[in-house]
Amino acid sequence: MWLANFFIAGSITMVLPFISLYIDELGDFSDAYVQTWSGWVFGITFVTAFIFSPIWGKIGDKYGRKHILIMSATGLAVSVLLMGFVTTVWQLFLLRLFMGVFTGFIPMSQALISTQTPKRMAGQVLGTLQTGSITGSLMGPLLGGWIADRIGYATTFQFVSITVFLSAIIVFFGIHEQKIEKESDDEKTSYNSKEVLGHIIKHPLLLMVMIVSLFVQVAHFSIQPILSLFVEELHGAENLALFSGIAFSAAGLGNLMMARRWGRIADRQGYIKILIFLLFMAGAVYLPAAFVTDIWQLVVLRFLLGVSIGGIIPVRTAYIRQEAPVAMQGEVLGYNTSIRFLGNIIGPAMGGMLSGAFGFSSVFFVTSFLLVGCGIMLFAALNKSKESLKHAHSY
Repeated sequence: MWLANFFIAGSITMVLPFISLYIDELGDFSDAYVQTWSGWVFGITFVTAFIFSPIWGKIGDKYGRKHILIMSATGLAVSVLLMGFVTTVWQLFLLRLFMGVFTGFIPMSQALISTQTPKRMAGQVLGTLQTGSITGSLMGPLLGGWIADRIGYATTFQFVSITVFLSAIIVFFGIHEQKIEKESDDEKTSYNSKEVLGHIIKHPLLLMVMIVSLFVQVAHFSIQPILSLFVEELHGAENLALFSGIAFSAAGLGNLMMARRWGRIADRQGYIKILIFLLFMAGAVYLPAAFVTDIWQLVVLRFLLGVSIGGIIPVRTAYIRQEAPVAMQGEVLGYNTSIRFLGNIIGPAMGGMLSGAFGFSSVFFVTSFLLVGCGIMLFAALNKSKESLKHAHSY
């Protein structure tokens, strides 16, 4: 599964640094037009992903997740292949929309590994799994930028579709899924959607973690579609795709170094405590990026952002693993993924519109505010949960 995630993440992130540059190549457009459409093209994938994630999660709980992973990788490969042949922004927009049906390979793989892992070490195991996607994300933008500078953007899309399909082959031949229906006698072997939603609502801290997931994704993805344009403003047009790849990959390097470590720390110290700390840290790191004057200052801050963001996904997934019965975990994680994808829709569109109207710095200010606000919300929810627990015990 680590290898499959490596190829998926590496392949998809190969094309991320130059989506805005690809759009600019499709016509004679103004800077504001390219920035705004970069946001929409980047974010539209997550509209259909938002709709389909809980559906795939529910199917996975009932029938297993291996076949869904194969379908996901194949659908992604076809989508990316066709993107190499577009001639208009609208064609690219519609293909990114279609791609969203199959987006969710990595969250589904986390759900698969989560159900095969004891609760006491879920953070460490999921952190280790995440290093696969992080390593791919680290190498993808660098390799994609280098390839694009030499063979062109369209041909790079066609090349990438091959490596995406390789993940489907790896899962087909290399994964054996052990079906686990329940972990204790009082658990049911299946739950309907009403029971799953009821479980989430009855656990306020779990609900708050899922709400925070939305705002974390809004914050994190607000800068993604315009990062290469920001790099161009700082560094100039020379080897732009390569330097955009370096800026993207810097966050991946910090993420790679710390994901497994944060998971292990959270297994011992508590998932919510570590999540709160990481949110405050990420907010503090994002703010100075508004004032950078050199590409390498941005690269350093992106690295520190990766260090802080690195633990959020495995720690969050491990907490859901702890709080949800195994027979509903896929659907709960599906709802969480759906909420994250909603953030992925809002974030790029917000970032594109903010940068077009107020400049790049405004995106960093808003992002920092959102992350710190998430930390405050989760801290308040944790204290309220502790008070409710004390009050219940007093009776």
